[in-house]
Amino acid sequence: MALLLAAAAMPAAAQDKKDSDANKPDNDSIGFVASKNASAKEIGLPLYSGSRRHQDDSHGSSSIQLGARGGRSGFKLAVLKMQSDDAPDKVTAFYRKALSKYGKVLNCSDSFAAEKDRSSDGLDCESDHADNGETVLKSGTKDVEHIVSIKRNGSGSVYDLVYLEAKGSLSK
Repeated sequence: MALLLAAAAMPAAAQDKKDSDANKPDNDSIGFVASKNASAKEIGLPLYSGSRRHQDDSHGSSSIQLGARGGRSGFKLAVLKMQSDDAPDKVTAFYRKALSKYGKVLNCSDSFAAEKDRSSDGLDCESDHADNGETVLKSGTKDVEHIVSIKRNGSGSVYDLVYLEAKGSLSK
């Protein structure tokens, strides 16, 4: 009788294990991304109204997307370079508001304030320093950062949108 009950329970236990495995992420998979096309969607920020892609020279790309993952570790980098006819302070105000959906917005432009400024998720400005006349804003977490860099370009602005994600051992 005990053998009969054990034999009847085996298919149900196997199905339960199969169902629970289907809900787990595939930790054995690997993947790579390398592309000259990144969009506002990959970066997670809207484009400033009326802006257009900016190229420094005829051979450069205005965007890039790189990534690698393996198991529970990985990284993703997406960069989009744009330009606007509006002054940097208007673009900065727009992105300060857009970044706020990811948490506290850090201004990494002022080196004295940037040293002390830190979000509750551990994000800081230690690795991001603004050039003269540049504004660098960032928001998110240590693992998932959104960064905007804005510079004057004639009477307008050039700005970079950056998404940086590092998970698992890469986040350290």
